[in-house]
Amino acid sequence: MSSRQYLLAASLLALALPLSAGNTPDSSPGFRACPQFFAGAASPRVNKSFQVPPRALCYQAFAVLYSGLSKTPVFVAERLSRAQLSDARDEKRTNRFFADARLPVAERAQLDDYRGSGYDRGHMAPAADMPDARAMAQSFSLANMVPQAPRNNQKSWAGIESATRKYAMRAKGDVYVITGPVYRGKPKTIGRGRVWVPVYLFKLVYDPATGRAWAHWIENTDQARAGRPISYEELVRRTNIEFLPKARPKN
Repeated sequence: MSSRQYLLAASLLALALPLSAGNTPDSSPGFRACPQFFAGAASPRVNKSFQVPPRALCYQAFAVLYSGLSKTPVFVAERLSRAQLSDARDEKRTNRFFADARLPVAERAQLDDYRGSGYDRGHMAPAADMPDARAMAQSFSLANMVPQAPRNNQKSWAGIESATRKYAMRAKGDVYVITGPVYRGKPKTIGRGRVWVPVYLFKLVYDPATGRAWAHWIENTDQARAGRPISYEELVRRTNIEFLPKARPKN
């Protein structure tokens, strides 16, 4: 398969629809192609403005609200099931990272931005969650990545991802997971494209069967270790994003 064919195969489902700066994601048409990734089919309300309107991207196994300013996701949403994760166990990791052709060139992270940066291309929707070859290929879009400290990505964060899968395998029904980066002050950047480096990463887990929600929160450094999860309310306070606008999660 040629590089061009691979890009076309991996960039599927929907155009990257811009959301106006005054709209919240769930008031826009952007995620209407993939409401299944959000509890109650309601995508998060982002209570902040953007210099560059973010874009909604639908993939087979996840959805991304993408910032063309940071050139990283605002958040990435998944709906995990026991069946999906059972299928994912046999799926071979491809490691074919690519710049998503649905995004305007000026808003895309590029492979060269990460080369020699000292940071990993850190998945927000993990490759290990992907149930088939098509979903696996799409998970390597740079729209699903943030610059992540290597040991953090390969050790502490990998442990958080694994714990989330284990929980979803035990759950009575589907589990909603929303992952993303957090920035503070003037962000550090990498590459000619000036891709923003997060200060923190979070992963929200919501189980509708129990009504419980919690969030993993970790600093984006090699020294960081996973601590006790924080409450849903605390995550909303720290990010200014209402992730579950139609749910009333318990701590």
